[in-house]
Amino acid sequence: MSIQSADRPLDDDPRDDAEVIDIDQHRRRTPADNTPQDTDDDAPEALTGRVVAHQGEHAPPGADLAEPDGEDEDEFDDTPLFPAAGRALRALARQPAYVVSGGKVTARRYWEARTTARHERMMRAAEAQGDYQAILEWEERARAFRTERHERRMALLAAPVHAARATAVTAVTGTGVLLVLGVALAASEHNPHEIISPFMVTVDVIRAAITLAAILWGPAVIVSLCAGLIALWAIGRSRRELPTWLMAPAELAAEQRDLVPDEGAILSALRNLGYPALTRAFKEGWVPRWVTATERVDDMAHHTQVLLPQGVTVEEVNKRKKVLAHNLLRHPTEVWLHEPRNQPGVLDLWVADQGSLSGPVPPWPLLKTGRTDFFKGVPVGISQRGAVIVGRLMAANYMIGGIMGVGKSSLVIALLLGAMLDPIVEIEVYVMAFNVDYDPMRERLRVLVKGDEDEQILKALQALRALRDEVTQRGKLLEALGGEEVVLTRAIAERDARMRPKVVVFDECHELFMHPKYGKEAAELAIKVMKKARKTGITLIWVTVSPTKDSIPRDVTRTTNHRVAFAVGDHVANDGILGTGKHKAGITATTLSPTEDIGTALTVGFTRNPFELVRSYHIRKEAGRDEVTPVARRALELREQDGITGQGAPESEQEQAGERDLLDDLSTVLGAERRMRTTIALQRLAGLAPEVYEGWSGETLKAALTAIDPALAPHRYNGNPVVDSAKVRAALGERAEQTPLDDETDQEAN
Repeated sequence: MSIQSADRPLDDDPRDDAEVIDIDQHRRRTPADNTPQDTDDDAPEALTGRVVAHQGEHAPPGADLAEPDGEDEDEFDDTPLFPAAGRALRALARQPAYVVSGGKVTARRYWEARTTARHERMMRAAEAQGDYQAILEWEERARAFRTERHERRMALLAAPVHAARATAVTAVTGTGVLLVLGVALAASEHNPHEIISPFMVTVDVIRAAITLAAILWGPAVIVSLCAGLIALWAIGRSRRELPTWLMAPAELAAEQRDLVPDEGAILSALRNLGYPALTRAFKEGWVPRWVTATERVDDMAHHTQVLLPQGVTVEEVNKRKKVLAHNLLRHPTEVWLHEPRNQPGVLDLWVADQGSLSGPVPPWPLLKTGRTDFFKGVPVGISQRGAVIVGRLMAANYMIGGIMGVGKSSLVIALLLGAMLDPIVEIEVYVMAFNVDYDPMRERLRVLVKGDEDEQILKALQALRALRDEVTQRGKLLEALGGEEVVLTRAIAERDARMRPKVVVFDECHELFMHPKYGKEAAELAIKVMKKARKTGITLIWVTVSPTKDSIPRDVTRTTNHRVAFAVGDHVANDGILGTGKHKAGITATTLSPTEDIGTALTVGFTRNPFELVRSYHIRKEAGRDEVTPVARRALELREQDGITGQGAPESEQEQAGERDLLDDLSTVLGAERRMRTTIALQRLAGLAPEVYEGWSGETLKAALTAIDPALAPHRYNGNPVVDSAKVRAALGERAEQTPLDDETDQEAN
């Protein structure tokens, strides 16, 4: 173009023969500039129009730089005259191109299904990774495929002989059958000509079938061709293997960054990560070594492992996780990377499908029916792979943390409701705050303490003291009852009520550990209990919004084997829950959004995988919808069905039994019954005096009656333990006869 700034020296321009024009002198003037004082007869006339570049190496001197308004203006307009027509033509051309692309894909699939091309490709990939075991496996598969293919081909060679034999046999058999039918028909009609009637009918049927086939053949061929073309079109459209000029704008944008995170897309994402050491490695010709080829997992994600070049660490790549997710067309929560413990230098990358983690979580499996087993665990959520995540209760402890309002209680409620659907489990909850999350479960809870004052903090501390003593006592009982068993089993728990499993929740536990008076003792007790409780059936669940080294003792976190981090504010909180160094290793909940990822948590210890992204089940308790209370009531019914009443009364309640007369109460509940099953008697006793008898088991009643008189102990009747009303009334009568009259007189006088 023959224009340059007037300020630039002429000797800087290699084209010395070009005329230099001051653009400022020819700039269009604004209305504000067209004032009388600016008018100058010598000023150049304002030019309007477009500046154009002349063809050739240089523009001729004095060439016109603009055309006046209204003169051949369209000559320089490069806007397409018919943009809609161009788009329509491209759209029209795309449709047959889709069919051709689908034909190529189908032909390739057919070829791979009929040959060992797939086996050869996988062997080359395994050889590139240095996986010689995989090479041998694919060689064996290829050999088996060739053997089966040879057998099929030999069978095809023999097929004509078998077909001819079958045709001959069928023809002879059919002729014989028709002949027999004809003879029978001729004999019945006394007409020899009827012998050929079955043959004529057969000929008519064949002729009709041929006529029908001739009529339908044309339409059937057309429909089949159309269906085939539509199928090929759909396959080709889904593959997007078209020339760039044919692609739709949306397809072209997606094509620039492939939605499928294969090796090429991953390398492109890493190349544009903005990590200098990695960029330098690419420039120097780094050839990646794929430890695990990109593979489809759980029909909702892709997984791969690649050995990073020297000078490039997984930790630094993880710092750029948001950029990596952006390059892969994913949200940060849909991309997870870490360094395997036994594979240093390897980037383990998991990429979810777009939007796969944003759909609704299915209902809790136990919402309407079912019971659980403490020793097998309970369902608490689904993983990023769509699998049900089971939270273990036996030999497990939990640390659950995250900022306020991110759904911590949803996972805790799923754990507790699952635990209480096992009738033998006792549950205690200590909440160092005033909230109503646990109120719907109150009837099934053995203890519920709420509040953040010193009184409630002290009760939580006293619970830890009691747990410390209980762990020791359970250890002794386990040694006496377990025999060869070294851990609590269901059989032992059902045999002895003192060994029933127990789940204890400490919500807002930072209030306990940071208490100026009780905090230090609480930390020491918590560590002692957790180290010993694993084999005795006691599960502790710690819940907090402040997971720091000051609010949660480090040894408590270290001893916890199930760690759950909802959205947290920084890496300090993340490592306070999941463990030291997890953030650097890429296992971090800092990328979870407190507004969009409610109920979603990063977990450690639930499976064999280094981590799981879990979306917890949401069991609702809100205005107009209560799903928690029916489950708690169902749990109570299960206890009653199993003959377990109340919530396992604490020792102080058992001591209150001395204030009532057990024999009098039994006589009252027995009424006119000759005998009564102990489970029914316990239910009626609990209804008569719940403050005393609620929580009594069959063993408790047996021990109390034996202490009065061994003959009163329940005995078996039709296979069920029963209480004999005659023995109870006899004992009452004997006791009345033994009471001195003068004592009764004195009592009446008083």
